[in-house]
Amino acid sequence: MCGIAGIMTRDGSAPDGHALDALLTALAHRGPDGEGRYLSGGVALLQTRLAIIDLATGDQPLYEPGGAALVANGEIYNYVELRDEMGDQAPFKTQSDCEVPLHLYRRDGLDFAERLRGMYAIAIHDPSADGRLVLSRDPFGIKPLYYVQTDSHFAFASEPGALIAAGLVSGGPRIDDDARHVMLQLKFGCGETTPIQGIRRVLPGETIVVQRGRVIERRLRHALPPGGPETIDEDAAIDRLDRALTDSVSMHQRSDVPYGLFLSGGVDSSAILATMAALNERPVVAYTAGFAGGHVHDERDHARMLARHVGAEHHEIEFCEEDFWQSLPRIAEAMDDPAADYAILPTYKLAERAAQDLKVVLCGEGGDELFAGYGRYRALRRPWWLGGRGIRHRGLFDGLGILREEGRPWRDAIAGQEALGAGEGRNRLQTAQAIDCADWLSNDLLTKLDRCLMAHGLEGRTPFLDPEVAAAAFRLPDRLKIRGSRGKWLLRKWLERRLPEARPFARKRGFKVPVGPWIAREGRRLGPLVARQASVAAVAKPEAVAGLFEKADGRREGQAAWTLLFYALWHAAVIERRPTTGRDVFAMLEEG
Repeated sequence: MCGIAGIMTRDGSAPDGHALDALLTALAHRGPDGEGRYLSGGVALLQTRLAIIDLATGDQPLYEPGGAALVANGEIYNYVELRDEMGDQAPFKTQSDCEVPLHLYRRDGLDFAERLRGMYAIAIHDPSADGRLVLSRDPFGIKPLYYVQTDSHFAFASEPGALIAAGLVSGGPRIDDDARHVMLQLKFGCGETTPIQGIRRVLPGETIVVQRGRVIERRLRHALPPGGPETIDEDAAIDRLDRALTDSVSMHQRSDVPYGLFLSGGVDSSAILATMAALNERPVVAYTAGFAGGHVHDERDHARMLARHVGAEHHEIEFCEEDFWQSLPRIAEAMDDPAADYAILPTYKLAERAAQDLKVVLCGEGGDELFAGYGRYRALRRPWWLGGRGIRHRGLFDGLGILREEGRPWRDAIAGQEALGAGEGRNRLQTAQAIDCADWLSNDLLTKLDRCLMAHGLEGRTPFLDPEVAAAAFRLPDRLKIRGSRGKWLLRKWLERRLPEARPFARKRGFKVPVGPWIAREGRRLGPLVARQASVAAVAKPEAVAGLFEKADGRREGQAAWTLLFYALWHAAVIERRPTTGRDVFAMLEEG
């Protein structure tokens, strides 16, 4: 796990040394264990290393006899099997999992990523192929990768903030109005366009080829298997899921350093806990967040019971109202590709605590998308006269009278994914799942996980987001995903057998952070501060914003107020470059 970056100049001149230094400095939190540089003509590759596998010889860049060089951020979980398969055909020099894709590139060319099972963002420079630069990202988008393309250079990095800090964004950081509107309405971004002008995402599963500072080719590897629902009975499906999940968790535990688990007490993390406990001789080390004040359901009691039952070493972390006011500016800065998901708050503090003990944690992201856990999936299957509706049919701010341009066509941003998600033979539920995997998962949940953990030099692994698990789950018939008011039916049935103490069929109370009540208590002071920020005034009516914050204990009003507060702080930290160290929410806003 690392941070990577690089520059290719258009004219072949050497990349600016100050920009390279700035990139390494900006990515140091992602890789505190060392750094590496590669320079060849007009191309530079950089890496900051968090050492997880092959602690002795795994430093990057890595090289192969044909002259290609690689830097990578991530883990290739099936590297052992791929090394054995290649045998003497590949002259391996290290035990690093990331040396495997370099030799696959020499053997398979631009199809090198097709066999990789893992999370990754990879950059390869090949002087022997007209100096081309190849960037590749894993199919689920677990690991991030961003780029800018200007008149003088092409540059990439693991985080947009690094490109900004290095002065590689033409004209400095500015807002893309359309992408900003999408982010406000959905609370996350869509497609390749970020809210920062000129900075684009390499899409999940995408491999791009760059020559002379210009993208000349794109290829896409899909995360989900093709085809509609298959015919399979419940017992056979449970047996297949058991094999896939056991195999995936086993591979996700490949590490030369200690690892643990983020345990919420919900179905997804409980399933991973049950599997880890069965696979490990030592106690699982688990971390659970809770909230003070009694405003929302606290999962710590249930998680504590489960941890005790399997003999796990359990750590509980409380996120309180004071944490909210003190830490939010730093968290907003870490979320440089903005996602206004309030789960960033406990995730950031959990990571801060876990990083004191470990370098790796397994997490439950992906379970809802693959096994159809969200309520919106159940609503999708109902006829309209019984409350059925399409997913994301309404933006967060629609009808609230807050935004200056409420009629702006924000849904255009997800229309492309809706068309692609349908696929050949997929039914309506599968299409909705595919849309969520393409944008919501990668640009919200996984962005949250990456930034909050890597801010503390902690690696997050997601066993559900694995090709074998996807193959076992995505093409299940609807009746094995949803029955009545229960989603994730098959996963619940599996967990009922493996860890019945998890009570997988008990009514889920949901994961909520009490941001609404916290904001409402300070609404009279906070509302006018947010309203007067130039970033907010550009998109929202100041008088309406001020009033909104006083009503933040309402469901929609609280979500809207939280999103505007997050956006104001994100803009202040990332676009305006206001310092966040030692400053709380009010100190940040009072400067604007």
